[in-house]
Amino acid sequence: MRRAFLSLLALSAVAAVDAASPAQARDYPFCLKAREYLAPLGDCSYTSYAQCQASASGRYAYCDVNPFYKYEEPPQRRTYKKKVRRTRD
Repeated sequence: MRRAFLSLLALSAVAAVDAASPAQARDYPFCLKAREYLAPLGDCSYTSYAQCQASASGRYAYCDVNPFYKYEEPPQRRTYKKKVRRTRD
């Protein structure tokens, strides 16, 4: 009985650790849109526009940009104020 309890405890610990790790889901930049998708976004699982176009080929479908994809923003340039030197008159 004790052995079964310990094995069940070890199994549940392994399952909890596995469930705690994040899934490999990511945001994809392109969505395939077609009549067959009920969701307005369609199938947003394409990493490139060419990949999406290949899936849309031969179907009544088209590719669009995922509006919820977070593109990396370029770093903002720092602006410096010029110091004004005052001369004594």
